[in-house]
Amino acid sequence: MEHITLLLGIVIITALVFDFTNGFHDTANAMATTISTGALKPKTAVAMSAVLNLVGAFMSVEVAKTISKGLVNEEGIQPEVIFAALVGAILWNLVTWLVGLPSSSSHALMGGLVGAAVASAGLGAVNGGTLVSKVLLPAVAAPIVAGVASMLAAKVTYKLGGKVGGKTATKGYRAGQIASAGLVSLAHGTNDAQKTMGIITLALIAGGALDSGANPPVWVIVSAGLAIALGTSLGGWRIIRTMGSGLTDLQPQQGFAAQTSAASVILASSTLGFSLSTTHACSGAVMGAGLGRKGGVVRWSTATRMFIAWGLTLPAAAVVASGAELVMRTGDVGVAAVALFLVASCVAIWAVSRRQVVDHSNVNDAQPASAEEPGVVTTAMAAVTVPPTAAAAEAAAGTTAAVTDEALKATIPAAAPTTPAAPAAAV
Repeated sequence: MEHITLLLGIVIITALVFDFTNGFHDTANAMATTISTGALKPKTAVAMSAVLNLVGAFMSVEVAKTISKGLVNEEGIQPEVIFAALVGAILWNLVTWLVGLPSSSSHALMGGLVGAAVASAGLGAVNGGTLVSKVLLPAVAAPIVAGVASMLAAKVTYKLGGKVGGKTATKGYRAGQIASAGLVSLAHGTNDAQKTMGIITLALIAGGALDSGANPPVWVIVSAGLAIALGTSLGGWRIIRTMGSGLTDLQPQQGFAAQTSAASVILASSTLGFSLSTTHACSGAVMGAGLGRKGGVVRWSTATRMFIAWGLTLPAAAVVASGAELVMRTGDVGVAAVALFLVASCVAIWAVSRRQVVDHSNVNDAQPASAEEPGVVTTAMAAVTVPPTAAAAEAAAGTTAAVTDEALKATIPAAAPTTPAAPAAAV
């Protein structure tokens, strides 16, 4: 019993560490567009997001119930399984943060839990129906729904605001962005903090500290809310840079449309108990908003790397978690080895990140991605575009046309000396 009690404490602390990484990993979901358009200063935006994440954690426990009661069968699940799941989720969060890719902390946790449960008790330990209906289907639907809604919202926004002066519209939409960013932060706290609540509750049930089917205790709700808020306060600047300007270039109108659409999708999913990826919803909304402005583009090479990361999240976390669970079967030595491996890996990733620091001071600096070669989709679209008229071509040429005119004018003085020669010839 003492061993179980000690292990249970380790699991709870590790779950809060995951919640902390979830906070700074997903700060971009709420604040990337607000920061990139200049609606809020980086530090102000992050502080605001942290507070609202904390508030959102107290608004619902439906998602927590999905994890603690529905995804895996509670019978036969030991605290070691939960610990292994958290190891897989934390490492995936840190690796994707290091490379600046917005991946799903939620799916990392789900993949870790599924992988550890299967390694421990076989395929029967996972409720396939819940996995498909409340995890996999929302993973596909969320970015599509949010993206289409955001694209339409951006188009409507530009159409309705076309008669308003540029400065007035920009100022108004920046204010709207602040409000919508706050709504996304609130929604993120409501959805993502609950996942840690659910995993801690499942661990407490597995360790015999709670009865089967119990809801998260108040202290679990409070600690999960504080952990995700503290993590959010760090910023997660690498992913903010990617989502704010790496996927597309946004104007305040587009930022407002993206954040409002994403918040609506996230809050709806939280109410229904779907373990939605806020990263998928927000990234889809950003891309939709990018396409919603005339002339707007999406950098598909960056988006492709992000899609690959999304596809790898569940299996990668599952493989690491299953490996950790197998190691821990050796007993206390195995548990200690996995814990040491987790700590060493976290320190190593942090050390690598110090080689090229990204923080509030340079998060909006120009990136090489903005000057990247057109992707396959962009090239294909350009190939079927109607060629511009001569007048449009001259207007698009801009500087080139001006330089050509100057070059032509420069040739006129060269012939000037022949002009005075005419009267001399006449005489």
